[in-house]
Amino acid sequence: MQTAPKKVINGWAMYDWSNSVYNLVITSTIFPAYYEVMTGDGNDSTLIDKVKIGNFEFSNTALYNYVLGIAFVIVAILSPILSSIADYRGNKKKFLQFFCTMGSLSCASLYFFDKDHIIGGLISVIFACIGFWSSLVFYNSYLPEIAAPEDRDRISAKGFMMGYIGSVLLQLICFVFVLKPELFGITIGKASQISFLLVGIWWIGFGWMSIGRLPNGHGVKGAHNKSLITQGYKELHKVWLELKTLPTLKRFLVSFFFYNMGVQTVMLAATLYGKSELNIPTTNLILAILIIQIVAIPGAILMAKMASKWGSFNTLMFAVLIWIGGCVMGYYLPRNNIELFYALAIIVGFVMGGIQSVSRSTYSKLMPVTHDTTSYFSFFDVTEKIAIVIGMFSFGTINEITGSQRNSVLALGIFFIIGFILLYRTSKLNKYATV
Repeated sequence: MQTAPKKVINGWAMYDWSNSVYNLVITSTIFPAYYEVMTGDGNDSTLIDKVKIGNFEFSNTALYNYVLGIAFVIVAILSPILSSIADYRGNKKKFLQFFCTMGSLSCASLYFFDKDHIIGGLISVIFACIGFWSSLVFYNSYLPEIAAPEDRDRISAKGFMMGYIGSVLLQLICFVFVLKPELFGITIGKASQISFLLVGIWWIGFGWMSIGRLPNGHGVKGAHNKSLITQGYKELHKVWLELKTLPTLKRFLVSFFFYNMGVQTVMLAATLYGKSELNIPTTNLILAILIIQIVAIPGAILMAKMASKWGSFNTLMFAVLIWIGGCVMGYYLPRNNIELFYALAIIVGFVMGGIQSVSRSTYSKLMPVTHDTTSYFSFFDVTEKIAIVIGMFSFGTINEITGSQRNSVLALGIFFIIGFILLYRTSKLNKYATV
């Protein structure tokens, strides 16, 4: 196949530009800090702040992990059937637009999250998370349709690169409000709320522009005359039977399950870990997240080149080894040590985008030639979401039991080690280990 025209490639990469602001502002920087304030008691000497929901009481950090875990369970349940329907009807573009809209509006609704609306805010967090992650399965599935195999590492990296650049730009705009709220006659809390509103506007604005450039799908003939749910399950079952005949792809998914469990949990829990466990000031914490985003840009590009030269599996194993080292460093990192925290941010940033980019392109190269790209990527997506659910609940549970998030970080290192071993075994079966 031939790679699509530049206009389509740039349009596809632009969706990363639009939705990555969720990952940076909502998942990693301003919202976690704001959440900590809204659910805390305002006393820095309190080691564990509690939140009461009905008759239950939770650690505020564990509750946040559980809420995200619930969202990922919903995504894991919905994604396969929706993706198979999208392949059957050829309307994945509409699904992408729907979840883009859901996620962006949910982010904007966080403008109303405060101490008096904790439950409502958590519901918005769930729907924003569902919108973001559900849209990705339809977005990712375009990669094998618009890029030839030899171009997929480069184009996948371009998407992540655009995402990092776009998210940093909006983050800087939000910083103007958050760090200098007096210039606008507002409080820092209101500045944070305005940031959430800006995320929603940015995401839906650029997201719809991007989606408009993507090609329309082609469904199965006569699909509009049959039951969507029934045919969707049949489509999914067909892909499952095909998947069972592809041992390398199956083994890669298992290895991806373990090492990505570590990657995504670190990304989702890092800010609260730095804030509550390492006592890193909010300003320094946000600066560290920015460092991660900036370093991730050349990291994604470099790892794409490494994949072309060393092979996809060798590159992924190299990245996983760095992640293992990062977990060990994070476990031993002393409180209030800002310099070492910045060093860890640089290490994480270098491999964060690259491992995700190369994982996505590797999976697309292992797939057979098929029109069921969305259904295939739904298995990739579900593997990722189940891994996140287990990772987040493991992180929260270990934190609750031991009273320390450090032990949770150490447990993530075990997931990475298992992922590395499985990657190594899978690499022996596949040409992309060396090509």
